[in-house]
Amino acid sequence: DGLKQCLSELRQQLAWVERLDVTLGQVVDPASQSAANKDAVDPENDFQREMSFYRQAQAAVLEALPRLRKLQVPTRRPDDYFAEMAKSDQQMQKIRQKLKSKQEAMERSEKAKQLRAMRKYGKKVQTEILQRRQKEKKNMLNAVKKYQKGLSDKLDFLDEEQTSSQGNKKGSASQRTKKGPNAKRRYKNQKFGFGGKKKGSKWNTKESVNDVSSFRSKVAHNKGPGKAGKGGKKALNKRPGKRARQKMKSRAR
Repeated sequence: DGLKQCLSELRQQLAWVERLDVTLGQVVDPASQSAANKDAVDPENDFQREMSFYRQAQAAVLEALPRLRKLQVPTRRPDDYFAEMAKSDQQMQKIRQKLKSKQEAMERSEKAKQLRAMRKYGKKVQTEILQRRQKEKKNMLNAVKKYQKGLSDKLDFLDEEQTSSQGNKKGSASQRTKKGPNAKRRYKNQKFGFGGKKKGSKWNTKESVNDVSSFRSKVAHNKGPGKAGKGGKKALNKRPGKRARQKMKSRAR
């Protein structure tokens, strides 16, 4: 009674346009359309809880808009409208990480399915090839037995075997000739040459012995400038003779 008395004292009898309050009960999920699932929202389930809040807010908006239009109140949402989110950035980051992990898990499972399918297909092809080879081998052995027993005088199986082997050899030879050296080998050939004889590359030949164009007698006999004289010692700077000194003095006068 005391609370009701205080409420009656505090309450202001204002028009609804001044208050803009809308009170609604729990809104039933339109997908279920049954009152039995009215209280079936699990509070521990984040998705169901958020959807119930969303449906209740949407129903409140749908009830308030006609009343505002009836009172001729403009309800157009401005282009620069900004509303702060109820959830924090940390919570939204957790949700984003969870969704990302789920997507990565789905991609990994899809890749694993594709790999399993490819393995199954490869095994199937391999078994088919083995079965075909076994069948050909069996047919050839039966033909050989018939020929040995005299039941048949045809040697077609030998011709088929030879042609198949020759075809395989030709195909491999053509593949080798067409393939050629790879890019790494071509680069090394261009950089270091194409190999060849290395040992004895500096030996004398008949042409190199007869070629004396690079011979220098002064160099060979150690008579060039700055070379050693008698006894293998370097020539020293000696004092000029008496006559040479007199000539130098006369020129200076």
